[in-house]
Amino acid sequence: MSNDHNALTDHARDKRQPPNAGRQLLDLMERSTGAYIWVFEVPDRRMHWSSRLAALLGLTSDNQTGPAWTDPLYFYAPESRQRMAAAIAACINSAHAFAEEVQIITARGNALWFRVTGEALGDVAGSVIRLQGVMQNLTDQKLAEHEALGITMRLSTTLGSIKEAFVTLDHMGCFSYVNREGEQLLQRMSDLLLGREIWQELTARHKGRLQTEIRAVLDTGQSIEFDDFYLGLNKWLELRAYPFEEGVALYLRDVTQARESQEQLLLLKTSISHLNDIVLITEVNAHAQIDHCIVFVNDAFERHTGFQRSEVLGKTPRLLQGPRTQRSELDRIRAALDQSRPVRAEIINYKKNGERFWIELDIVPVDHLGHGVTHWVSVARDITARKAAEDEIEHLAFYDALTTLPNRQLLMSRLERALAQTGEAKNIGALIFIDLDHFKNLNDTLGHSVGDLLLQQVAARLAACLRLSDTVARLGGDEFVVLLEGLSDEPQLAESFAKLVGEKILATLSDPYDLAGYQHYGTCSIGITCFDQHDRNVGDLLKQADLAMYKAKASGRNTLCFFDPLMQAAATANATLNSELRGALRDREFTLFYQPQVGVDQRMFAVEALIRWQHPSRGMITPDSFIPHAEESGLILPIGRWVMEAACAQLARWAMQPETAKLRIAVNVSVRQFRQPDFVDQVMAVIADAAVDASLLKLELTESLLATDMDITITKMGMLKQLGVTLDIDDFGMGYSILSTLKHLPLDQIKIDRSFVKNILTDPNDAAIARTIIGLAQSLGLGVIAEGVENQAQRDLLARFGCECYQGHLFCKALPIEELEEFMRSVPN
Repeated sequence: MSNDHNALTDHARDKRQPPNAGRQLLDLMERSTGAYIWVFEVPDRRMHWSSRLAALLGLTSDNQTGPAWTDPLYFYAPESRQRMAAAIAACINSAHAFAEEVQIITARGNALWFRVTGEALGDVAGSVIRLQGVMQNLTDQKLAEHEALGITMRLSTTLGSIKEAFVTLDHMGCFSYVNREGEQLLQRMSDLLLGREIWQELTARHKGRLQTEIRAVLDTGQSIEFDDFYLGLNKWLELRAYPFEEGVALYLRDVTQARESQEQLLLLKTSISHLNDIVLITEVNAHAQIDHCIVFVNDAFERHTGFQRSEVLGKTPRLLQGPRTQRSELDRIRAALDQSRPVRAEIINYKKNGERFWIELDIVPVDHLGHGVTHWVSVARDITARKAAEDEIEHLAFYDALTTLPNRQLLMSRLERALAQTGEAKNIGALIFIDLDHFKNLNDTLGHSVGDLLLQQVAARLAACLRLSDTVARLGGDEFVVLLEGLSDEPQLAESFAKLVGEKILATLSDPYDLAGYQHYGTCSIGITCFDQHDRNVGDLLKQADLAMYKAKASGRNTLCFFDPLMQAAATANATLNSELRGALRDREFTLFYQPQVGVDQRMFAVEALIRWQHPSRGMITPDSFIPHAEESGLILPIGRWVMEAACAQLARWAMQPETAKLRIAVNVSVRQFRQPDFVDQVMAVIADAAVDASLLKLELTESLLATDMDITITKMGMLKQLGVTLDIDDFGMGYSILSTLKHLPLDQIKIDRSFVKNILTDPNDAAIARTIIGLAQSLGLGVIAEGVENQAQRDLLARFGCECYQGHLFCKALPIEELEEFMRSVPN
C-alpha cells in the first residue's frame, strides 16, 4: 500500500521536508477532519486509497491487485452503485464535481455510510486524467436514526441517554441490550449481538478471565473495573461492570490508542536504548546564555564515552569536548542551532578516561506542534576506525610505500606552495634531482629485494642530509627529488648553498652500504635548478632538474650539474625532431634512394636502400641528421619496418621485368630493431606480403650486434638464413668482432667500412686492415664488398687484395628510383 499512499501524498510533499512529511501531513489531516482521501487514475483505471481509508475498508498492504484497486464502484452497495456510476461518468466526461451520500460494504462485510465528494483533474489538453475526492463517515449518524429499534421498552428511557458504549448482560453472560455507542465499538448491530455470550467476541486468551470477572460481579454484587481485553479487530477495551437485578451492566471504553501509544513509547525507548549509535537529547533552555542540558542518553552513549547516565543528566554536552575538538565545527553547529536548523558535523570528542574519538553527528530540532524548538536530538556514530582508514589512505596516496618518503603528488603540492611563498617573500629555492648510478645492474644481479634495501637506506641518508623544513621525495624507481626552500635573496648565495647540499648528498650516498650481508658501493648523478618569484611552472622546474641530472650522467656520473638554458634548448630541439619524425611517418615524407653495388666486371648485382627525409620546409635530409635520434627515441623500429616494406615492394616491381628480376636490395638493420623478439616474424611477414623471393633481400647487420648476446644473435641469423635471406655484416673492422665466433655466424658477405677505404692509398695501416679483412672473408668462404670507393686507384688496390664487389661514387651515387632506373638503362649489360 506504500506506493498508493505515496501517490496520494506526492502533491502535498514539500521538497524541503523529509521523505515522510507528506504521509504525516495526510494522516494529520484525516485525523483532524474525520475524512478520508481517495484518488482514481482514469487512464490506468487505478484506485489509490489513503492508509486509514484502506484499513477501514478492510484492504491489506501486501496485496494490491483485484477489483478493489481497479473498480471505483467495487465497495458501493447495490442501491448506491448506480447513482455513483452516473456521478463518476459525468465527472469524467464533463468534469462535473459531485457529492453523494451512499452506503459501502467493506471487505469484512460491514455496512458503512459515507458522504462522497469528488472532482476532476485534467491535463494540458483538457482531458480528465484523474478523479480525486474525500469520503466522510456518516455511519454514526445513520445508526443514530435506528438506535431506538434495538432498545427494550424497560430500558429505553433509562439507558437511552447514556453516551458511553454500554451493554447489559443477563445472568448467563449474554447480551440483553446494546446501545448505539456499544454497537459502534463492537462493530456489530444489536440484532446480531442480543442473546450472544460476550466472551465469544473476545479472543480465546481473554475468554476465561472475562468469565471469571463477570461471575465475580454476579456473585458478590460489587462493581469492578478491569482493562486490557483484546476484542479482535486490533481493539483493546477497558470495562467497568455494575451488578443490577437482571444481570450486569458494562461500560466499555476503547483504550487501543492509549495502549498502542504506551507500547510504541516503550518500543521506541527500548530501541533507542539498544541502538549502536549514540543518542543524546538536550532540552532547550529558556535563557539564551545558558547551554542546553542533557535529559536523555542511551546505552551506546555509556558504552562509547564511559560516562554513566547519572553523571551527565542535567549537564551540557561540552563535557565531551577537549583540546583537539575543532572550534570551527563547534561554531558552525552553534550557528545552526541558533537558526533552529538541523546540522551534520564530524568532530573530535573525548571519553571519560581522556581518550579521543571521532564521531559523525546529526542534530535535529524537535518542534512540538509548531510552538518552537523544545529539544534537540543528537545521533552520533563512532567513526574513529573510518578516520584511521582515511588517514591510512591519505598516507598511501601521498607517501611512497617502500621508503615512507613523500611521493610525486605530495612533492608537486609542496613545490606549488613553495613557488607561491617564494613569490611573496622573494626568497630563492632549489630543486635537486637525484638518480642512482647503475641501479639496474644491482637489481639484475642481486634481485629486487636487495634493490629495495638500497632504496630504503638511500632514503634514510637523504633525510639525514637535510633540514626539517626541506622535503625529500621519491618519484619512483631510483629517482629522488629534494626541495630546498628559502635559501637566500641573493642568487649566488642560494646556488652556493644548493651546491653544498648536493655535494653532501654525493658524499653520503657514496659511502658503502650493507645490503643483507652484501657490501655495495654506489654513486649517484645530481641535477640542480634554482627558482625564485619569476618561476611559476612546477612541471618546468622538474624538467630542468631532470635535464641537469642527465647532463651529470653524460659527464661521467658521480657528479652534479646545474641547469643551463642551453639544455632546455637541446631538449626542445629533440622534442621537436621527435614530433616531426612521427609526422613524417604519418604523412609519408620518407623516401628511398638506391646506390648500386657492382662486381669485378662492374656489372650491378644489387643496390643498397638508403633512407632520405623529404622535409616540407628544410628539403631533403640525409639519415645522419635524424637516424641517431630515431635510435635513441625508439622511432627506428617503425622507420626500419617501413624501409623493409618499401624495399620489398620495389623488389616485387622489379620481379616483373626480366632485366631487373635478379637484382637484390640491401637494407640496413639497427641493433635495436634486430633485438626485437619478433624481428624474424616481422621479416617473414614483410616478404610474404610483398610475395618476393627471400634470397633477393639482403639484410646488412651492424657489427655491434656481435658485442653481446651472441647465442641469441646466431639463432636469429640462422632462422633468417633458413628463410633464404642474404646476411651481410656492415661496417666490419670497427672493433666489435670476435674472430673465434665469426666462423659460427651464417653470413654471406662482409662489408669493409668506408673509413678504411678512404685512406687506403695513403695509410699503410688502413691498407693492411682492408687486406686482412679480405683474407679473413676468403678463408671463411664469405664474400667481401668495399663501400666508399671514390676513385679507380682505390678500386684497383682493393682488387689486387682480392676484393670482388664495390660500392661508391666511382660507380654511382645514391639515386631516387626513377634516376636509378634511368642510370641502369644507360649502362651496357
